[in-house]
Amino acid sequence: MPHRHLFTLSTIQSQITAIILSGLIIIVVGGSMLEQRVGNEYPMLDIDTLADRVFALSSILKTATPGERDVVVLAANRAGWDLTLQPSSLRTTLTTTSPAESTLDAVVDFLFPPDGTQTPVGGWKTFLNGKRVVSAEVDEQTMLVLGGLPDKAFWNELLARGPHYLVALITLIVLFSSFAVRAITRPLRKIAAAAANADITSGRMIFEEKGSVEIVAVARSLNGMSDRITAMIEGRTRMLRGVSHDLRTPLTRLRLRAERACEGELRDMLLADISRIDDLLRESLRYLRDDHNRETAEIVDLASMLQTICSEFSDIGHNVSYFGPNRLPARFKPVAITRAVNNLCENAVKFGSHVEISLGVVAENVVVEVADDGPGIPEALWSRVLEPFYKIDAARSENSAGFGLGLSIVSEITHAHGGTLEFLKRQPHGLIARLKIPLGHS
Repeated sequence: MPHRHLFTLSTIQSQITAIILSGLIIIVVGGSMLEQRVGNEYPMLDIDTLADRVFALSSILKTATPGERDVVVLAANRAGWDLTLQPSSLRTTLTTTSPAESTLDAVVDFLFPPDGTQTPVGGWKTFLNGKRVVSAEVDEQTMLVLGGLPDKAFWNELLARGPHYLVALITLIVLFSSFAVRAITRPLRKIAAAAANADITSGRMIFEEKGSVEIVAVARSLNGMSDRITAMIEGRTRMLRGVSHDLRTPLTRLRLRAERACEGELRDMLLADISRIDDLLRESLRYLRDDHNRETAEIVDLASMLQTICSEFSDIGHNVSYFGPNRLPARFKPVAITRAVNNLCENAVKFGSHVEISLGVVAENVVVEVADDGPGIPEALWSRVLEPFYKIDAARSENSAGFGLGLSIVSEITHAHGGTLEFLKRQPHGLIARLKIPLGHS
């Protein structure tokens, strides 16, 4: 059933619900305990309670005679109160601000007002001659004024409610932060990293199907997509191999018949076309084989490998030079790297008279550069030339007999090593193809 995980903790929705319930319990219990602890260690002046007492005394004084009023007020002051009977006309001199009040005090008073059922004369925040007071009406001519309050009396409201706010804030931050990292952020980062480094040609899973229902669904979808792409690539390769096999027999018959042709010029043209078709099939199969994905990485002397490539090109008449260290051991796929550099050199010697291969290490990356002095590639086409079978209709391809697969193969080999292939302009003219591969790649 689609809703079978609704009441378990395997879905993100149920985990959020559990966190909210747990947070409420922690806030209620922890806030009460902290409030009691603060109240015991830091006795607070409760404005609400003082106001209720002032209202209670004012109701008593309302039915008392003038003499009795003085006695009640005097008795209350003996108990430590600061009560006075003032004419009601004095309410016009009450203010809601004081010169001694800071901005922070004003903000606290605004955010945490008392919540008593009866409001004192002039409001909860009133000052008389710059001193905070709480007043209650006795009759039309008289009001009872309680003075002696500290200027920051309303900070007690903050202290009274603060434990609950503090516990709620800390609880929600800790619970939801931990939940976000454990259940959402960390799994998604793993999925993103695995997808970015995925080698779908190897058929391995992109991400482990573990975690909440939603994360498992994402991972399973990615793994399914990887399987479908792998199957599509394998199907494409099988189809091309089949086509290649079916074409080779008629191509062989065409070659034999062309060789027996009487006209020499026509025979040469037919043989050239047949040879080009055969080369296209062979190069396409090499591109689709992906041997570099199946090769095992090992420690090789990259400097010696590049020097060997330079010697091989020099032996057949090309001006290819090497610049770099005499020895640089690193972990690579040797056949794949050799093929990549060979492809770059083949392109370079086609369009340039002098080619330089350089090797170095920059910021934990091995950097191989193949530079030529040919016409170069327009910057706008640097990304296009990496596409399979793409050929430039400019000077670099006029004399080329290739099929536009060389740079595509180099790009795939570099990516399989976790590196990058980029192009740079060479002065005064020419092109630099730069391979940058992590030194510790395996």
